[in-house]
Amino acid sequence: MIMLLVFGMLLHDLPLSRPQEASPQVGAEGAQGGPGFDYASIRLPEEHIPFFLHNNGHVASVCKKDPHCPYKKHLENLKYCWGYEESCRPEFRFSYPVCTYVDMGWTDTLESARDTFWEQADFGYAGARRRELRELCRPEQTSDSSLVCSRYLQYCRATNLYLDLRNIKRNHDRFQEDVFQTGEIGGHCKLDVHTLMSEGQRKSPLQSWFAELQSYTQLNFRPIEDAKCDIVVEKPAYFMKLDAGVNMYHHFCDFLNLYLTQHVNNSFSTDVYVVMWDTSTYGYGDLFSDTWKAFTDYDVIHLKTYDSKRVCFKEAIFSLLPRMRYGLFYNTPLISGCHSTGLFRAFSQHVLHRLNITQEGPKDGKIRVTILARSTEYRKILNQNELVNALKTVSTFEVQIVDYKYKELGFLDQLRITHNTDIFIGMHGAGLTHLLFLPDWAAVFELYNCGDQRCYLDLARLRGVHYVTWRRQNKVFPQDKASAMAKLPGFCFSVRVKCVVMNGHHPTLGEHPKFTNYSFDVEEFMDLVLQAAEHVSRHPKWPWRSRRDEL
Repeated sequence: MIMLLVFGMLLHDLPLSRPQEASPQVGAEGAQGGPGFDYASIRLPEEHIPFFLHNNGHVASVCKKDPHCPYKKHLENLKYCWGYEESCRPEFRFSYPVCTYVDMGWTDTLESARDTFWEQADFGYAGARRRELRELCRPEQTSDSSLVCSRYLQYCRATNLYLDLRNIKRNHDRFQEDVFQTGEIGGHCKLDVHTLMSEGQRKSPLQSWFAELQSYTQLNFRPIEDAKCDIVVEKPAYFMKLDAGVNMYHHFCDFLNLYLTQHVNNSFSTDVYVVMWDTSTYGYGDLFSDTWKAFTDYDVIHLKTYDSKRVCFKEAIFSLLPRMRYGLFYNTPLISGCHSTGLFRAFSQHVLHRLNITQEGPKDGKIRVTILARSTEYRKILNQNELVNALKTVSTFEVQIVDYKYKELGFLDQLRITHNTDIFIGMHGAGLTHLLFLPDWAAVFELYNCGDQRCYLDLARLRGVHYVTWRRQNKVFPQDKASAMAKLPGFCFSVRVKCVVMNGHHPTLGEHPKFTNYSFDVEEFMDLVLQAAEHVSRHPKWPWRSRRDEL
């Protein structure tokens, strides 16, 4: 993979509570409810409410007694469950994946194929992490610390955690493996050293928290009670090691895993801190920072905010990571023949709801077609205007061209456009990650995958939207930079002559199809778009199914 360059965009530091001025801890959903329970703080999509109530029985009990509870109608559906709960019966799960054929390389029945996909990429994945949880540091009194982790320390939850950052030495390495020495991270609890040290098989910056927790020490003092902290963080804090913030595909691995972590932790409160675990001196370039509003009410805190201090966290969650082996969704090995996970649909609904992105159509049965243009040097559509003019000949289509340049179009505005699109068309690139936020009935058309066949096909399968890509190689025309015809981009296409073409050339890696531009046969293009439109118009959730015959 070509290394992604990040640029420094310094995040604002938060004011931090000191022991003598710490505000009372605001309970997340797991706190005791009462007559004055703040239902508005739940902030979940309406469809998710019964699942939340299933896992938070105290809130359901309060709601039953409270005549003003807005969720009375959901009390009839308290058996509804995400699927990872031990009490969850299969018929009440949020959803099931769909499998249309058996991949004999994985299994031999449709039922087992569905179960495999469920465990790989759906709420079954959260269930597997929850079942792995084991206590690594056991409290003996209520004021003691604790540490509970899943296998390989991919997820951990700590209470009364002590961090001593007075001696930290920062350099260019974002994830130093020796940042803590014995006694500089730990808690007052009974540590199972042998089990802790046996979980290091997947020690890697974005795959595990082992490097950070291998020095966890059984302390002979209670950090908070014995006043050993310069700063006490009262609110729950989610530690995250982030992937490239300038690339939507990679950064949304961060957000998806944060959402998955919330399920493992059974807490969706935004009254929490997110702490970016980074041991370098650099800032962090984040083009999608608006998304944090779906998870926290506060600015992201850089770990270096706490440098030269002893910091204690009453509750700390070490989030699932973006590049875990067999994790989600970067390089996830997936069984073929299955699609539509409830996890990815719920993630999409959750983010859109909390960012106040609404569905505003479709209007009058029109199919809204959005073409994602590129202003980069490579993978541009050379005959884009010709393709757009062809689309406009179909009266049912409402066509727009967008260029998601962050300096000209904010990310929330990008999401509004995407969510109000029925057919999303674009060249291979991180911008296609927007497919996560298409409506359920939509189709994504990866105009040309440039030899990377699985990336957005698999992401579309996970999200459950229809996927189309170019099929006939003799109908796509790479820009010829080797011949004299390079002076006439698109010449090979426009005059239908036989040309010597290249697959693109990377400055150092040699021939590579991602490093050139392309023209496309109009007739083939329209045939694929009309197939996508047929899928949209036949989808059970399409609001205008009666208009599909006009196509």
